[in-house]
Amino acid sequence: MANEYKSGKTFRYFFIISAVIIAIASVWVTNVLVNKLKEEERKKIEIWAESVALIASQALLEDTNSESFNNDYAINYDKLLMNLIEGNTTIPVILIDNSGKESESKNIQIPEENKDEYLKSKIKKFADKHDPIEIKSDENHISYVYYDDSTVLKQLQLFPFVQLTVVFIFIIISFLALNSTQKAEQNRVWVGLSKETAHQLGTPISSLMAWVEYLKTKDTDTRLLDEMDKDVQRLKTIAERFSKIGSNPDPQPMDLEENVRLTVEYMGRRISSKVSISTQFPNEAIPILMNESLFGWVIENLIKNAVDAMDGQGAITISVQDKGKKAILDISDTGKGIPKSKFNAVFHPGYTTKKRGWGLGLSLVKRIIESYQKGKIYVYKSEVGKGATFRIELNKIS
Repeated sequence: MANEYKSGKTFRYFFIISAVIIAIASVWVTNVLVNKLKEEERKKIEIWAESVALIASQALLEDTNSESFNNDYAINYDKLLMNLIEGNTTIPVILIDNSGKESESKNIQIPEENKDEYLKSKIKKFADKHDPIEIKSDENHISYVYYDDSTVLKQLQLFPFVQLTVVFIFIIISFLALNSTQKAEQNRVWVGLSKETAHQLGTPISSLMAWVEYLKTKDTDTRLLDEMDKDVQRLKTIAERFSKIGSNPDPQPMDLEENVRLTVEYMGRRISSKVSISTQFPNEAIPILMNESLFGWVIENLIKNAVDAMDGQGAITISVQDKGKKAILDISDTGKGIPKSKFNAVFHPGYTTKKRGWGLGLSLVKRIIESYQKGKIYVYKSEVGKGATFRIELNKIS
């Protein structure tokens, strides 16, 4: 059982690590694509800048009435360059002439008011991201192209975070689904095992009850018969407990002290004489909604667990405290103690440090307290070699 528990934990860790590797690989691939797209956009802007430079050079040739300039060729060339410039529909661009003023911009909505300040802030923002591209029409005409990432590139830059979010949601959903499936399977095992156990105990218990009644009619020591009758009744109670697992037993108002005291008295006569059990109760009764049979089972299991931890020799202290709307029940022992790293693991089905046993006692206790009593149970404190304290928090009747 312990090996199965470890295998389950190993599978969960493997699943989480695999998902993290997928997420990292996805982000890395996306980052590579973003960098490539950045290079492509840089090249586009350089082409755009060269087109602007050529148009500017063409204009200078027209102004100087150069004989080498062909008008028909210039018109067609003009159209080609303008198409190159107009073809940029996604990348925000600002062209600054040699006087430092904006001469042209693309894909930017410039407000009518505070235009200069707006452009200055945009230019600074663009320059922080990318180095401007220099355009030389001639020695006296130098312009600069400032540009930002395109809308597509910005969306692609956000894509890794979207991927991570999706992956983490996937991990959470998968983990919850796996956990829910395991719990559902555990519940089916619990209920099936409990019902079958109760059914199997029914026949021998009925037979034992009949034999006790028969012996009462014979000349038999009444003290022995009384003890036998108590044990038979105890078996009947145990069978009843198993039959209630998986059902919704109706809790009844009961005094917490009374229930604990009855269980302690019963267990005190059936554990090693080298183990002492002391109790500490408040002066006033603490009413709790509980199923007497199932809650008694909880106390029995915790006492047995303490006795095993002490190897049949030591002291058990049971204390009850009234804390407003809560009742606190502590069960302490002077046994081997529990390492802090195992505080949660001790409640898992199959976890046990004993060579013999199923490791279901504390798991059953946790199920009864949380499912039927709507309370909490946990390792309150422990020190290896000195003992441990289990704490149960229960809701009082308001």
